[in-house]
Amino acid sequence: MTKPLLVADGDRPREGGPDRKEVEVAVGVLIRADGAFLLTSRPPGKVYAGYWEFPGGKVEAGETVEQALRRELQEEIGITIGAVEPWHVERVDYPHALVRLNFCKVCQWSGELHMHEGQEFAWQQLPVSVQPVLPGTIPVLEWFAQEREFAGATHAG
Repeated sequence: MTKPLLVADGDRPREGGPDRKEVEVAVGVLIRADGAFLLTSRPPGKVYAGYWEFPGGKVEAGETVEQALRRELQEEIGITIGAVEPWHVERVDYPHALVRLNFCKVCQWSGELHMHEGQEFAWQQLPVSVQPVLPGTIPVLEWFAQEREFAGATHAG
């Protein structure tokens, strides 16, 4: 059975109409030894600027999800990642794009975090304290809650 499509801001028109192409995206869920996970803000000038999300980006032609994730995390936040564990896939229909988010857990990396696009970062636990959270990020917080048997709300708002 196919999971229903997560629709963000359903009251807004869809750019490109109903037949627009799905964009493949690699997303890194960086998890420290203490269980905290990394969220980054969307940079100024981008759609949903200031919203918090897991870092990552588009999979380019000829790349695997893992290759794209390695490239994006180096470009965006300046780290070199170790092992990548594919975790969940979530399709999200945003007004500006139809995306297929390939969430991968990453527990090993090297280098210091450096936000190359002017974004902010925050290590978070449940419930997250940063707001607002990008709609495509919310399912990940729910998956964490299920894994960690967290009973409270995963985010405010």
